[in-house]
Amino acid sequence: MAAGGELGFLEDAAIYLTAAVVAVPIFKRLKLGSVLGYLAAGSVIGPYALGAVGDAESVFAFAEFGVVLLLFLIGLELKPARLWALRADIFGLGTAQVLVTAAAVAVFGIFALGAVWQAAVLVGMALALSSTAFALQLMQERGEFTTPHGTRAFSILLLQDIMIVPILALAPLLTLGASIDTAGGGWTDALESVGAVVGLILAGRFLLNPIFRIIAQTHSHEIFLAAALLLVVGSALLMHLFGLSMALGAFIAGVMLAESEYRHQLEADIEPFRGLLLGLFFIAVGMSVNWPVVLQEWALVIGGALLLLIAKAGILFGLCRSFGSPGPDAGRIAATLPQGGEFGFVVMAEGVSLGLLSATESGMLTALITVSMALTPPLRIAFERLTPKLWPEPVHNLPRVGDGMEENNVIVLGFGRVGQIVSQIFRQKGIAVTAIDADPKRIEAAKRFGAKVYFGDATRVDVLAASGMARADLVFVTIDNAAACTKSIDLISHHFPAVRIMARAHDRLHALDLMDSGADFLIRDTLESSIKLAEEGLRRLEIDAEEISILIDDFRRADHERLARQKAEGIYATAEDGNTFRLDKS
Repeated sequence: MAAGGELGFLEDAAIYLTAAVVAVPIFKRLKLGSVLGYLAAGSVIGPYALGAVGDAESVFAFAEFGVVLLLFLIGLELKPARLWALRADIFGLGTAQVLVTAAAVAVFGIFALGAVWQAAVLVGMALALSSTAFALQLMQERGEFTTPHGTRAFSILLLQDIMIVPILALAPLLTLGASIDTAGGGWTDALESVGAVVGLILAGRFLLNPIFRIIAQTHSHEIFLAAALLLVVGSALLMHLFGLSMALGAFIAGVMLAESEYRHQLEADIEPFRGLLLGLFFIAVGMSVNWPVVLQEWALVIGGALLLLIAKAGILFGLCRSFGSPGPDAGRIAATLPQGGEFGFVVMAEGVSLGLLSATESGMLTALITVSMALTPPLRIAFERLTPKLWPEPVHNLPRVGDGMEENNVIVLGFGRVGQIVSQIFRQKGIAVTAIDADPKRIEAAKRFGAKVYFGDATRVDVLAASGMARADLVFVTIDNAAACTKSIDLISHHFPAVRIMARAHDRLHALDLMDSGADFLIRDTLESSIKLAEEGLRRLEIDAEEISILIDDFRRADHERLARQKAEGIYATAEDGNTFRLDKS
């Protein structure tokens, strides 16, 4: 019989999973989004409703790792050059949003509510922070990460994560008896935090690729996955030790690997953990809603949440417009980031420990933040429905970073002798190519010749998705292993049917296997070289060029018919090589 503690853990896990499985599909069906579904599930099973599980604090620390994984994956998509291109939005727009919002909330607290200025400033800084987890999940569900407004919203969120350090450093200065020593200690901690960030950047620049190269050479997927998780945990822990956001540490680690050949494999390995833990995080937020307090002071909590959403959305809209965003884009940012954030809970707790806030005030503000999160998805849905009425004429979006760089999206799976030649020809034409291979040695050899190849297993659908297969125009499957080649083609044709597949068949037997695979074009190994060799031999025997051409055409036709007959009759006998043929998906 299992021990009580073990049984309790399994019971809690079953409750969390059941709540998610029941609530999320319902809310998705109602087109309210998965975030609101998780929130509702947490509210129902939490200690202030059914009480099926314990308090939210017991799972927050663990569930917050979902936010950490999310920031790591976003970092993988942001190359340092692109991040540098966003510096105006991060440090200009992001800083302006935090300062203006904090000032507006503080002024309202002092003059409208009669709050002590120190407490008002602290609450202003807390409420200026939006929910990274909520906003990014909303944008991910809508596919907005690469849009102009998605990029700007992310820049604001990134600056907010960075601001956690100076906010927590400033908090002790707000106490009436703050001393110079306290202030000095706060800024010393801030300098140490900057040093930790620099150290993580240097480690990522010079150590991560060699380490993953060694691990990849073991050909052990489990060890590679363990190393990926260790990287995220280690970078998050380092930042936490220096008082920084754990999510910021994971983000930096991701950016440092954005140009690594192991990026796609890392993304595919981390993604399942990210989804589950982020869902658990939202459930924990729902569990934290103190319904007795909300119901007792419903007007204050809901009114405060609505006031926060309106004020913050107005500030965001105005600032984004002043930084050049079109009306629809500024509106989408305003409707995505107006809520309070999870870091606001941390700042409130700091305020209680410093004596700036009472436990009751902190509880009310925590409920206000949570309610503002719950109201964000409906707000975004309402905005999208109003957009055609508010902006009936189409508005040109801001230019995206990287626009025009890759007009043709071509992917090559397998960077052996065939894949290398295909890639070279396309690149010579100026067409961008994403090449993927599972052999670390081959990747290193390609790097020495100036070719960029990513590490990844092309027989896994998550790796194919991470490589951008859904957006690809054309994919060449040139994997050396015949079985892996067949499996990869099957996955692509099933999960990405719009992509045209150019496939390499290793021999006649393999070609027979691939005839029903969904490939648009097949060619057998040594085909063209064998025909060319025979053609040149006939020419050297001084046979007429027209006769040679007829002979070659007859060979192609006869071999094609023979191959089709073998397929129809189920004959899989080895035969001589030859013939190129096309398969029509229609």
